[in-house]
Amino acid sequence: MRFVLLCLTLTLSATPSLSQEALGLAAPAEVKESGLLQHILPRFSLKTGIRVIADDAGVLVLETAPPGDPVFARAGVVYHLRIESDARHERFRDWLLSDIGKNTVESFAPEKGAPFSASFEVAATQQETAIDGDALRGEELSMAHCGRCHVIGPRNRMNGLGSTPSFAVLRAMPDWSERFEAFFALNPHPAFTQIDGLTPPFDPERPSPIHPVQMTLEELEAILAFVSVIKAAELGAPLQLQ
Repeated sequence: MRFVLLCLTLTLSATPSLSQEALGLAAPAEVKESGLLQHILPRFSLKTGIRVIADDAGVLVLETAPPGDPVFARAGVVYHLRIESDARHERFRDWLLSDIGKNTVESFAPEKGAPFSASFEVAATQQETAIDGDALRGEELSMAHCGRCHVIGPRNRMNGLGSTPSFAVLRAMPDWSERFEAFFALNPHPAFTQIDGLTPPFDPERPSPIHPVQMTLEELEAILAFVSVIKAAELGAPLQLQ
């Protein structure tokens, strides 16, 4: 009898517990109606002991667009999973992205409509930044203020410093707008740049080492407008930013 009780105890302790509060998963109507959630959620729960149920008010959210991790696709629509910073949330995401999770998704055969796929490519899209300002004036300002170090375009293509990236190269960076908006705070610019009403005056004991760059916020906006319309350089493989 004691041996039977011991075996039963070991069996129960090795079985994932489903007594904890369930995590709700909100999903678009087409996903819920397909039956996919009824197929994958019980299998995840049995595997991990973490209960996930379909719930329109759930903290886990499936959307048809970012933010979130792309987890599966159907008929050209990629579904993204949005989670919070929680170990159980991360466990569910990691399971969906694992080989077992992908196989579980792809093994589901809906009664209607196309099957779901967990093997797909997400096309990289670059969000266009709309910037107000006078782009033509921005070009002239860029030449006047920045052209001594940066290649702005064909007009000064031989005048930039070799160690300084051209405007076209900077424009190809994913965070180009942030770089230009805050250029005056990024080295080496603070040593010689003044933005009216924004940057503090130079320390009298540490004057600008070169002829200072002085501009207004309106002029900076014009430069941003100019950069937003120039052609980005073709850099091949994605940049690895440090």
